[in-house]
Amino acid sequence: MDTAFCDSNDGGKAPRILLNDGNTMPVFGLGTFLGFDENGQKQVKDSEVELPVMWALNSGYRLIDTASLYYNEEQVGRGIQKSTVPRENVFIVTKLGLNEQRHVLDALRASLARLNTSYVDLYLIHNPVALKADHSGFDVVDYVDTWRSMEEAKSLGLAKSIGISNFNISQIDRLLENCQIKPAVLQVEVNLNLAQNKLIEHVKKENIAVMAYTPFGGLFSKNPGPPPPRKDHPALVKLANKYKKTTPQIVLRYLVQRGVIPIPKTVHKERVEENIDIFDFELTPEEMKLLAEFNKDYRTVWPSFWQDHPYYPFEKKDVPDADIFKAGLKE
Repeated sequence: MDTAFCDSNDGGKAPRILLNDGNTMPVFGLGTFLGFDENGQKQVKDSEVELPVMWALNSGYRLIDTASLYYNEEQVGRGIQKSTVPRENVFIVTKLGLNEQRHVLDALRASLARLNTSYVDLYLIHNPVALKADHSGFDVVDYVDTWRSMEEAKSLGLAKSIGISNFNISQIDRLLENCQIKPAVLQVEVNLNLAQNKLIEHVKKENIAVMAYTPFGGLFSKNPGPPPPRKDHPALVKLANKYKKTTPQIVLRYLVQRGVIPIPKTVHKERVEENIDIFDFELTPEEMKLLAEFNKDYRTVWPSFWQDHPYYPFEKKDVPDADIFKAGLKE
C-alpha cells in the first residue's frame, strides 16, 4: 500500500490512498454488519442500516462496507441514494458470500441489483471457506478458482478493484503465485488486542492495502474475556483528554496511523459523526508505541465452527457445541 495520502476530490473527510491497481480508496469507512446474538445472526430491521449509511455519507464518510451475507445491501443502496453524495464519490465495498463461490459473476450481479448500482468499487472474497448454496454444509471450492472469476469481474467492469478477506499468509502467498491480478485489498480483524503485525508487514511488501474490521476489539466488552483496554482505560483517557477526543477516536486514529483502514460499525448518529472526526490531530511515535503494547494476539472474531474446513484460515481451538454462537463471531 502506498503510504502517501492522495488528495481527495470526493468532498469527504478521509484522505485516499493509491491501491496497487491504480484506483484510490478512502482510509476510513463505515461497517454495516450488525453482528450476532444468542439466536444467531441479527435480523436487519427497517432503516437500521439505511439511516446510518445516509448519516455517514452526509457527515463526510466516503467508504461503505457491506456483504451479501449481511442481508443489508438493499438498505445500503437506499442510504446512498438518500444521501447528498453522488454515487461516483462513494466507495462501495461488498463481498462474495461463502455460499456463492461457484457462481461469482451471478452473485456479484445480484449484489449490484440489491445495491442499485452498475459497479462496486471493491469486491472481496469474504472467506476462503466455502459453504453449499443452501448453507447446509461445507463445500470445497479452491479459492484460486474463485479468484479467476473475481479477475473476470474486474475485467468486465463490474468491480473496479478486487480483494480478499480473512485469508492467512500461506493462503495469500498461494493466491499470489496463481493469479493474473493481485488482490488490491485484504480485510481482516485489526485492533489494539490483535495487531496482526506479521500479516500486515507481509502484505504491505506486496503493496496490498489492509482494511480493519472489528477495530475496537474488546474496547466496549462487558465480559472479562477480551484483554485490556476497555474504553475507560487510564492510558486511553489520558490521550483522549490531551487531544480533546474520545477514547474510541484515539483507537481509530492509532489504526489510521498504522496504515490500516478501519471500518467501525455503529447505528447511532452521534457515534457515526464522532468516529470519523479523527483527522485533525496526530499521535506521537511514543504514543503509538504505548498503544502497540496492548497487543495480545487476541482474536475477537473466531468462527471455530468452520475449523474442519480444509481452507479454514485461523488457529483451531476447542469450542463446546453449545458455545458455537458465543465464540465472538463478528464477521
